[in-house]
Amino acid sequence: MHQYCHITIQPSTQTHISVVNSQAKPREQVDQELVLRVQRGDKKAFDLLVIKYQHKIIQLVNRYVKDPSEAQDVAQETFIKAYKALASFRGGSAFYTWLYRIAINTAKNYVISQSHRSPYYKLAITDEEHLENLTALQEPVTPERHLMNDELLEALKLTLDNLPDDMRIALMLREFEGLSYEEIAATMSCPVGTVRSRIFRARETIDQKLSAFLD
Repeated sequence: MHQYCHITIQPSTQTHISVVNSQAKPREQVDQELVLRVQRGDKKAFDLLVIKYQHKIIQLVNRYVKDPSEAQDVAQETFIKAYKALASFRGGSAFYTWLYRIAINTAKNYVISQSHRSPYYKLAITDEEHLENLTALQEPVTPERHLMNDELLEALKLTLDNLPDDMRIALMLREFEGLSYEEIAATMSCPVGTVRSRIFRARETIDQKLSAFLD
């Protein structure tokens, strides 16, 4: 177990070398085979899962934990928890949505433990480059609008920070992580219809709050 107490970022080519025939199989099938190997006692198979998902988990945690070294610690804890719980994983959802759920819960617990304020996820500074993907910012950039970008981004950050947790997480998984509605539902343990409603309400709130900037 202790061998998973440190996450080392590997070159991206390592995944293709280590995961045999991964390009010829769907992601879920490769993951399921690796999970089964871990459950049978093959610890090296878990190393492959760490290599495959460590970048995505660190990026996901970075949405909520601003300090890079602390985000690394949270990601590390995520993989430790996943390894300990893998024996009970039955494949009811895809492995990566199960892992994302552990990462989100671990990040949430970390934020709560570090602050006496309301336990909302705070948008990390590294998300600024992604904010333009949101509907409210997908308009042609004119010189005048370019001058407003800094103020607009700050208003968007504040709006996201003030969204209820369930709406914010659903929106971020959709817009920043590119998960499907079905994957978000599995990650958040709720119906697909609930995910759609949360994302709709989040976008509606953002549009209302930022309408003054976009008129």
